[in-house]
Amino acid sequence: MSHVVLVHGAWAGSWVWDTLLEPLRRAGYVPHPLALPGVGSWGVDDVTFDDVATVVADRVAGLDGPVILVGHSGGGIVVTQVAEMLPERIAGVAYVAGMMLLSGVDFGMLCDGIGLEAPVGISRWLEPTGDGRGTIVPPEAGAAVFFHEAHAADAIGAARRLVPQLETARLMAPTWTPERFGRLSRLYIEATLDHSVPVITQREMQHLTPGAQVVSLESDHAPQLSARDDLAVALVDWCTERVRT
Repeated sequence: MSHVVLVHGAWAGSWVWDTLLEPLRRAGYVPHPLALPGVGSWGVDDVTFDDVATVVADRVAGLDGPVILVGHSGGGIVVTQVAEMLPERIAGVAYVAGMMLLSGVDFGMLCDGIGLEAPVGISRWLEPTGDGRGTIVPPEAGAAVFFHEAHAADAIGAARRLVPQLETARLMAPTWTPERFGRLSRLYIEATLDHSVPVITQREMQHLTPGAQVVSLESDHAPQLSARDDLAVALVDWCTERVRT
């Protein structure tokens, strides 16, 4: 039995993977779309990066057979960390318009390093939560920045499903080593029309962390909606190569 663990990004949820579940099942994989802590609601204590990574690592550790990790957007940071924690359990790591960052580098540092003027992507539209510990994406901004290439009904529906995000569970940087995460097979699915993680940043991450197989989709930040068939083919084909290796 081969497993695909699917990790969403900020303000989102496991629903971002809904369009991929049936293609993965048809190809013989068991998909595991996870819900991360610090998204939607939280208690008095902050959720740390370790807390988020541990939730995913615990799911991976409980599975039998090969495991593929897939991270969308900021979920890429999480899958990198989990792969570093459990490299012996991971058959490969895939990024969907994801943050495939250098060890110790967060997305803001990456943007600064290539001279992108802040704020980048959705940042300029974010609103604070009532307690000041999180941020909210207004639906109009979500549709325009994340889902602009999808059908209007899909874009509006997805934007309305975005939820508050605790900042301590969003502003993260992975820590990894060449001997653990660095030796794993990787796939980077870039979205060339992305307004959230601009393609210039996606390609800088590919340059700084070389070795990933790259598939380019003419898509916004959520190819799960705007290029769902092409995304499913790319991911299933790559997973099959990894499992057979």
